Amino acid sequence: MVMGIVLRLLVAGGLAADAVVHWRFAPDMAPGPHTPSGTIAGDDLFRGQAVAAAVAGLLVLFWARRWTYAIAFVVAASAAGAVLLYYSVDFGRLGPIPRMYDPSWYADKSISLAGELVAALASLVGFFTVHRSRNGGREDG
Repeated sequence: MVMGIVLRLLVAGGLAADAVVHWRFAPDMAPGPHTPSGTIAGDDLFRGQAVAAAVAGLLVLFWARRWTYAIAFVVAASAAGAVLLYYSVDFGRLGPIPRMYDPSWYADKSISLAGELVAALASLVGFFTVHRSRNGGREDG
C-alpha cells in the first residue's frame, strides 16, 4: 500500500515537473517568420507535451492501473528520449516536426529531464507491480 502511494507520487511529481517546464518554455518555441508551411509549431509541441504530462500524472495519481502507468511511461520516456536526442543530434526538420536541436544545457532542462526519468522509472515499476485485488477484480496501486 505505501509502495503504491510512493510510486504514484513519484510518477505524478516527475510528470508535474515536466509539464511546468514545457509550459513555461512553450512561448520561446514559437515559430519564426521563416518557418516552412506544414510544420507543427514548436510552441504547440511544448504545450502538447505539458498537457500530456499533466493528464498522465493525474491519471496515475487518481487511478493507479496498468494502463495509466503505461501511458505515463510512454509520455515520460518519450520526452526524456527527445530531450537527450535533440541535445546530441541535429536532425534538422523531421517531417512536420520543426528543427528542435538545442545543444545548450541549463537548469530547467535538468529539472525536466530528472522529472521525466523519475516518472518513467516509477511508472515502469508501477506497471509491473500493480495487481488485481481479490475482491471485485479491480487493480490496486
